[in-house]
Amino acid sequence: MKEVKVSEARLMAAAEEGMDSFIDVFVQAIYESIGGELNGESMAELNADQVTLLAYVILRDEVMDGGFVLLIHDGYGGFIFKNPFSRMMRHWGLDSLASVINKVHKLYTHYHDEIELDYTDEEFMALYERLPEFDDYDDTFVENEEEWTQLVAYYVDEHIERFATVEKSPSPSDEDSYPS
Repeated sequence: MKEVKVSEARLMAAAEEGMDSFIDVFVQAIYESIGGELNGESMAELNADQVTLLAYVILRDEVMDGGFVLLIHDGYGGFIFKNPFSRMMRHWGLDSLASVINKVHKLYTHYHDEIELDYTDEEFMALYERLPEFDDYDDTFVENEEEWTQLVAYYVDEHIERFATVEKSPSPSDEDSYPS
């Protein structure tokens, strides 16, 4: 397993900025530990919680940008739907997100071959018209994203040791206050 480290000072500053920044500190540190690229080899160097956090952020970013159709088209469908992601979301306390993932999984199974083809921009945009089955799930995600991200941040905060080692920042009493 790769050791992932975050500085206490960076973490505290991010926590003050909000849940997205707090999560981002861990995501950046995880990516740094694996050389910036998530693939089969680098995933094997991470634990299940670290991989799940990366999966959540990829899911969130893709769906917020263009819905589940974009997520699948961009090649992340297998990562989300063929792994125990929904089970981990349930374990993390995100039952409603797990339910959405399980429902979209059925659509993924039915449509992924079509969605994953190469398209011009115009052809890709036409997918949204041809596949309105995804619309309600996209809407549900957008409506609940803030709550779900907050729950993810809470889970990470309550289980920090599963995501990274927090390196203590030196306190003023630890430093030599006398000039050399």
